[in-house]
Amino acid sequence: MSKAASTLPAEHRAWVWRGSASPLELQLETLPLLLPQAGEVLVRNIAIGLNPVDWKVMGGDLLGWLPGKIPGVDGAGVIAAVGEGVPAELLGQAVAYHQSLHKPGSFAEYTPVAAQALLRLPETLDFATAASFPCPGLTAWQALSKLPERPGKRLLISGAGGTVGNFLVQLAERRGFEVSVLCNSSHWTRLQSLGARDCFADIAALESQRFFAAIDTVNAAHAALLAPYLDANGHLVCIQGRVESWPCPPFQHALSVHEVALGALHQFGSAQAWAELTEAGTALLASLGSGHLQADTLVVQDFQTLPQLLEALRLRNFSGKPVVRM
Repeated sequence: MSKAASTLPAEHRAWVWRGSASPLELQLETLPLLLPQAGEVLVRNIAIGLNPVDWKVMGGDLLGWLPGKIPGVDGAGVIAAVGEGVPAELLGQAVAYHQSLHKPGSFAEYTPVAAQALLRLPETLDFATAASFPCPGLTAWQALSKLPERPGKRLLISGAGGTVGNFLVQLAERRGFEVSVLCNSSHWTRLQSLGARDCFADIAALESQRFFAAIDTVNAAHAALLAPYLDANGHLVCIQGRVESWPCPPFQHALSVHEVALGALHQFGSAQAWAELTEAGTALLASLGSGHLQADTLVVQDFQTLPQLLEALRLRNFSGKPVVRM
């Protein structure tokens, strides 16, 4: 039996996927409101973060989506109802979340979310900034968690100009790494202000450079190209895709190769793994609220323009982090 903070509507609005790979083909529909099941809460979304994964999965083949699916992984809002086994004290709490791609998503007025996935918001943090955080911020945290603590070692962040890179630079600098970035020069001033020391425009500029580790946000093929610039027994972390074959001959660099897949926790994560992730995420949101961690520049629009903003993200028509408000 679910409990609600107040009377809930029978219906709500949601952007619905009907089979097209184009974000512009999303349909705004009025649907019956889904009440939270056991172990879930119902979040009334106030802001929704848009991510590249939101348009990349719209072909439908990767996940077996059926028409009628509500996309979206990131949101922030207020808990409007709790399912069986969830404390009623959570009602009214401000939260952010990262949703499973297999569940009803965040492109809606209300989203049912597993209670174990909730990130508590500090009073000092607005909902738009909170909604911009989960996917890129938690991905950055996961990527860095693959690396052993080595203060003073050089870390290269490739494709650092995006929102994941924005968080990676800051979190890596916090850990004591000497941070270098590989990205378009238009991002250098901003990334240097966040803690980056050396900036490189392309892989050719890395000649004679050596790094303890590299985190690549571009793709698997690009990540593999970074292997020659790593020290022996170094680390290569791939965020977009995975390096399928070893990127260097045996018994030479002897690299450790890592993949990052935030969504994997929704299927394979233990309760302990979720507790570690949400504890870290809640702490980082507190840092955002206090100003000790800087969010990417927000590009905020209204809920009605969500498909157009997602299409603009797909085409890379702007810099910054897209967020829609209810």
